[in-house]
Amino acid sequence: MDGSRPQVTPTILRWRIIALFFVHALAIGALHTRIPDVQLLIGLSEGQLGLVLMGQPLGALTMFLFSSQIIERFGPRAVILWLLPVATVGAALVTVLLNPVAMFLLLALNGMGFSLTNIAINVEADRVEAATGTRVMNTCHGVWSIGFLLTSLLGAAMRGLDISPAQHLWLLVPLAIGLMLLIVVPMPLIPPRPHAGNNRRKLAWPTLATLGLVAFGLGAALTEGAARAWSIIYLRDNFEVAAWVESMALPALLVTMAGGRLVADRWIDRFGPVLVARVLAGIAIAGMVLLVISPTALLALTGFGLVGLGICVLYPLTLSAAARLGDRPASQNVAATTLIFQLVNLGAPALIGAVAQGLGIRMAFAMLLPLLVLTCLMAGKLAPKGDVVPA
Repeated sequence: MDGSRPQVTPTILRWRIIALFFVHALAIGALHTRIPDVQLLIGLSEGQLGLVLMGQPLGALTMFLFSSQIIERFGPRAVILWLLPVATVGAALVTVLLNPVAMFLLLALNGMGFSLTNIAINVEADRVEAATGTRVMNTCHGVWSIGFLLTSLLGAAMRGLDISPAQHLWLLVPLAIGLMLLIVVPMPLIPPRPHAGNNRRKLAWPTLATLGLVAFGLGAALTEGAARAWSIIYLRDNFEVAAWVESMALPALLVTMAGGRLVADRWIDRFGPVLVARVLAGIAIAGMVLLVISPTALLALTGFGLVGLGICVLYPLTLSAAARLGDRPASQNVAATTLIFQLVNLGAPALIGAVAQGLGIRMAFAMLLPLLVLTCLMAGKLAPKGDVVPA
């Protein structure tokens, strides 16, 4: 399959996919730091913002059923080359077309680009794992978190310097696209992981196995999504602090998340995915409780940090387990798993916004606690049924 390209070492394969996750986070993450500013520019309440934010998961949802077919047809590399720029430019356009309908539609476009490129980079990471016989998924997600952290810190600095969201995001467009081209254009073609199924479906419908994994990973996915969209607003609405302090809410979560992901592969190799997942879920629950009851901004930031550590590898473990099921192509199982996440995410922003407007944003975050408890209870779904990674 890759005979037209020169052979590359496993180390190069690993570092190239790791770098791609970093650039993906840079391109995707910047908008989240400026959502509070765009909210004020348009004049949206929390409830209205929640409805507008539904655009991103709705756009993603339209792609997930067909994402496996698209990725299997064109390959992860081509999908990333074409659609990551679409997602990046769509996010930047939100800052200049300042009305709710335009923001909803642009977030939908951004969600379509994000969903396909997100599945593509995870499928590519799984192919690298299969080709090299070593784990790389959690490291990739750790580096993704570092990229998201850096773009969040940049957003905090931009807010502190009173630089407009438009200037910020449009300056990022050529940088992100240039780095993406530098990494993706030389990518070698890696064959997909072998699978047992011969009947390749066109639509990536969930199976019982993927639904079990969703039950495990849902709490972590929703908590991470809520923190990205609402963490800055949480500090803004609850405490009288400077804008740059508000902006540290997301980095507080991302620092611990990135650190945990970077060392998680060693934890999992030593203790196994089930024990690691249960311990981390317990930490996430403790952090969420602290966040909900925090009387000061410092304790709230500490709560975000504990939550970040607790959920650091729960979502990557879900995707990795889905890719390793072996009953059909990895792209179908990854797409089917993320499809269910997006179905839930579709209503989550509106629900969180409505609860925040009616009962306060503390109660909105408290709603996530039962799902984190479910994550702890369902960790057994990660128990390996056999090693399918070539030695």
